[in-house]
Amino acid sequence: MNFSSWPSVLVVDVEGNGTTPPDLVEVAALPVRDGRPDTSTAGAWLTKPRRPVTPFAARVHGLTNQRLESAPGWEEIADQVHSLLGVSWICAHNAHVDYRVLKAHLPRWQPAGVLDTLRLAKATYPGLSKYSLDALIEHVRLDLRAAPAQRHRATFDAYATAQLLIAMADHYDTWDQLVAAAVPPGLPGAPEPEEEPTLW
Repeated sequence: MNFSSWPSVLVVDVEGNGTTPPDLVEVAALPVRDGRPDTSTAGAWLTKPRRPVTPFAARVHGLTNQRLESAPGWEEIADQVHSLLGVSWICAHNAHVDYRVLKAHLPRWQPAGVLDTLRLAKATYPGLSKYSLDALIEHVRLDLRAAPAQRHRATFDAYATAQLLIAMADHYDTWDQLVAAAVPPGLPGAPEPEEEPTLW
């Protein structure tokens, strides 16, 4: 894969407060440049949710109500997040979830496209028993020693997903082939279905 042919891609991950629909508590956006995650220009934000973090969510990501008490509200950081995301492509694991939550919080935001490493992994590694991020980290043997924070924090998960995307990209010759395998139908960037030939 020639990474210089890629448009701007940001790997994103969000963590929520455990309610339905969720309030955001953490957002990370990590650019991929020249086939590497660019941590020097990444963005990461903690935000105090409007509703309290549930005990279950706090156990998963470790972000408690006490930890977030002094974090800014979403309205204080929304413009920063929107500015970094811009009109770039985004990538996430099980991307429709992250896209839907971000879109709900940033209604004016419209990415160029949405890559899903879950969908891409099923095309790239058919026959695996599991396609969770943990299972794929183990299958691909990703080196995550440089990853920030820990698993289930947005910064760690975005870094792991970026490394997974880069590893899988080597299985495709072109950006268009990658897009065809990685973009879920109905999300931005999905290839247009070919029209059926007609007699008229």
